[in-house]
Amino acid sequence: METQKKAPAAAILAAAVLWGVIGLWNRRLMAAGLSPLSIVLVRNLGGCALLVLFFALRDRRVFRVKPRHLPYFFGTGVVSVLLFTVCYFSCQKLCSLAAASVLLYTAPSFVVLLSAALWREPVTGKKLLALALTLAGCACVCGVFSGGLSVTLPGALLGLGSGFFYALYSVFGRYALAHYPPLTVTVWTFLFAGPASLALLRPAELAAAFAPDPGLWLTALALAVCSTAAPYVLYTWGLARMEPGRASILASLEPVAASLTGVLAFGEPMGPLTALGILCVLAGVYILR
Repeated sequence: METQKKAPAAAILAAAVLWGVIGLWNRRLMAAGLSPLSIVLVRNLGGCALLVLFFALRDRRVFRVKPRHLPYFFGTGVVSVLLFTVCYFSCQKLCSLAAASVLLYTAPSFVVLLSAALWREPVTGKKLLALALTLAGCACVCGVFSGGLSVTLPGALLGLGSGFFYALYSVFGRYALAHYPPLTVTVWTFLFAGPASLALLRPAELAAAFAPDPGLWLTALALAVCSTAAPYVLYTWGLARMEPGRASILASLEPVAASLTGVLAFGEPMGPLTALGILCVLAGVYILR
């Protein structure tokens, strides 16, 4: 029984780790000449293609949904998955990377507030403490207190937009999960997010990157499998079994995973503030375990 209670939290944390290691693939793709928006296209369209192919061969029941529920998947796929990445990358152009990261991780705050308003999910002292610890931890990990913060008003609005749209996955996802199992929700999310990402298509840029280096397709595949399809399946499965606010706070482990990936894979330094931030996030996660 205890294992069953821990499994959803473990799934959310595993999803956060898989999202956090996205730098392993993104740095290789950027080095080959892909822009961030092209990576969004590769990620979403690749995730869509993999999920559709896999379930077309294994279990076609995931494709059966009622037309009146399609707005839920437009919400998870276009409003959340696509728009949050567009806002996030646009924010990075106008603000420092630290500011963009911290503004993105206002998402748990939005989820807690929206969950309280929509479903009267209780805002407990434990949840507020965990939220404060994870937000402070993310700020430390992203370098806010080391002088790396630079913000413009348009950039701040885009950053808050990225956090808000990121949060909406948990909101639209909860409505969809009231009618369908997690795998159906994940597949239909990318049936919307993948084709919608074609608006970001830059054929010349993709051809220039992939044509001279066929091995780059393996990196794109790893991005689509390990840091797109798999974590969304895990997160949606966990979301179906716990409060959205709690799930979103647990997912704040992502910047910790990203920071450790930078240290272990790319030799980036870890200062005292980064270490403190990691401890704060882990403390917040432990409170909600």
